This record gives sequence, structure tokens and C-alpha cells, in this order.
Amino acid sequence: MKNSIIFTLIASFFIATPVFAGNIAAGKELVAKNNCNSCHGPDLKQPIAPGYPKIAGQHEDYLFYALKSYQVENNPHVGRANAIMGGQAKQFTQAQLKDLAAYIASLPGDFVVKK
Repeated sequence: MKNSIIFTLIASFFIATPVFAGNIAAGKELVAKNNCNSCHGPDLKQPIAPGYPKIAGQHEDYLFYALKSYQVENNPHVGRANAIMGGQAKQFTQAQLKDLAAYIASLPGDFVVKK
């Protein structure tokens, strides 16, 4: 009985706890400070060039891992090769990447889920 209660408490913690619990307000400050809108547009969904992604409203976990992968150098199997984003992403800690991802994910985006 005692073991089942402990297991239930532990399981509920992992199920109820968001993995990417970034701070939206801190992320908003980082986006403004680092001028992300200069490439991704004022609302982060109107990029200045067709090759730049619309990121507003994207899934938070995807954004976090995408930003983190820009920090990886010289490994085409793990990292992403973009000099501009690589330079931008290297300055952030993991917590700041989570904050950025939380804020960008909270923005209204144009993504459509088809059934």
C-alpha cells in the first residue's frame, strides 16, 4: 500500500510537471533585447526573407531543441548549420532558451493542424 502511494505521487509529479516550463516574461525581454524581430518579423510570424521560419506559436519543446541545436558546432548529425542563428544561440543558457521557447510558443501563430 505504501509503495503504491509513493509511486502514484511520483508518477503524478512527472505527468503534471511541464518539461519546458520557461518564463514567458523573461523570454519576451530576451526577444526584444536580442532583436529577434529583425529577421523573424515584428510578430515573429512575418519573416523578412522566405528562407527564415515563422516561429510564433510553434511548439515550445520544438523551439527549445531547435535553439539548443544551433549551439552545437561541427557536428552535422546533431547541430544546425546557420551562422547567424549559431551566433545568436551560443550566448544563451539552457534556462534562457526555455524562456525564449515559452514566450515564442505563447504568441499567436499561423500554424494549422490537419486531421
